[in-house]
Amino acid sequence: MSLFDLKAKTAFANRRALLGGVAVVASALLLAGCQVRPLYGVKAVTLTADGQEVETSVQQQLASIDVEVADIGGESLSRVNQFLRNELLFNLRRGGDGLPTQYRIKILVNKIESEVGVEELADVPSAYNLTLNASFILSDAANEKTLYTGRSFASASYDFSSQRFANLRAERDAEDRAAKVVAADIQARLAGYFASQI
Repeated sequence: MSLFDLKAKTAFANRRALLGGVAVVASALLLAGCQVRPLYGVKAVTLTADGQEVETSVQQQLASIDVEVADIGGESLSRVNQFLRNELLFNLRRGGDGLPTQYRIKILVNKIESEVGVEELADVPSAYNLTLNASFILSDAANEKTLYTGRSFASASYDFSSQRFANLRAERDAEDRAAKVVAADIQARLAGYFASQI
């Protein structure tokens, strides 16, 4: 073995040890900043009006939200709005009863439809894309103070045929699919907001 080979092996071993040390330090720094915790298992201590401490969880806070949905034009009980409201209430309350109202969420919905396909030689649409846009404001029910705002959207497509009932059913199914995605997104955003306040 020559002196040159010995120097190369020593330099390689030193470089490996240095890189290993850097990896360990980087991992330690990343883990130190990590704050992973269960979303629905975390409890927060809040003070009531009479000064008593009450433990509440994210799930209890979600279950105490009252939901109001309206179109941008002001129509409040359209079919898609009612479906979105019911789906969001089910997600927030996990299928159970709601708690006394502490928060209120107002959601404004806008539905846009656009043609995405045209039948050959007939010049009529063969498919539509439906987009549901929702802007929401979460406020405290007691003083109407805005706590959190956000936007969510979802798209769903459906085929268009020569049968009128089939077209209506396909459009409703697309609305329901988009509303389910929007409701799940809003619920996740609200849960994240409440978890960050703990």
